[in-house]
Amino acid sequence: MIENPPPWPNGARCAVAFSFDVDADSVVHASHGANAVRMPHALAHMRYDPFVATPRLAKMFSEHGVPMTCFVPGWVAETYPAAVEAIVAHGNELGHHGHFHEWPSRQSPAQERESLERGSEALFRLSGKRPRGYRAPYYGLSDSTYDLLVELGLTYDSSLFADDVPILLETARGRLVELPVPASIDDYNQYVSSRAFDYLMKVSPPQQALDVYKAEFDALREFGGLWVACWHPAVSGRPAQALAIRRLIEHMQAQGDVWFATLGEIADHVNALVDAGRWTPRVEKIPFYSRPVIDLPA
Repeated sequence: MIENPPPWPNGARCAVAFSFDVDADSVVHASHGANAVRMPHALAHMRYDPFVATPRLAKMFSEHGVPMTCFVPGWVAETYPAAVEAIVAHGNELGHHGHFHEWPSRQSPAQERESLERGSEALFRLSGKRPRGYRAPYYGLSDSTYDLLVELGLTYDSSLFADDVPILLETARGRLVELPVPASIDDYNQYVSSRAFDYLMKVSPPQQALDVYKAEFDALREFGGLWVACWHPAVSGRPAQALAIRRLIEHMQAQGDVWFATLGEIADHVNALVDAGRWTPRVEKIPFYSRPVIDLPA
């Protein structure tokens, strides 16, 4: 069913990367500006992330010997350094997630560059390492994003629901590895119903969400694909949801043929395969279209 799966390390059937967007209350400030300070309910909801959920998840994943990739906005890293320390202390990867969780597609190229540079510097000051990967806040990529990522030395992106295996993105500035997320594996779709965020979905029981995540994993494992979680500590780091994650990890580990890795490790593996001529992934040229396909009336 997957026509061109990559060879995974040590004969593994598939690769698994657990990634978390550690947004904290950056999303409240980015969405509501000066009014955010008068929204204690929304702020408290999201501050659960750095104070409770992120340390809890970092400990749980460490106990199971499974790494995480955490995409952290620069402002969040500066405001909640203890949460970043909890991530790094367990050997996990820090990824770039903007500075204030702004929509890149609503920024000018200069503004987007500034956000990327500020976010990168914040993560470097706290961890001693510059981020190598990026996930766009809100998945809101702009026309300039990929060129800017290449210019700033990033290796990979994980913002597109583009494939079941890694692909390459060729831009005017160079190459990036794209590590796609299965569209159904975002936890907001399962658990979030909040008027403060204008996001009103039916809240699923954790077992129902687990069934969705497990079904995606079982299918991708059968055909040699890449399974990437896109979760949020303020959502999936609460007790019932975290227990569901623990059951999912145990199911995956019981298979005995899964490569658990950070997204950075997967990007390195893909680049090594390509450079050695051992695997040829699909290549997408950016932008996808050089001009509009259809002009709609105003």
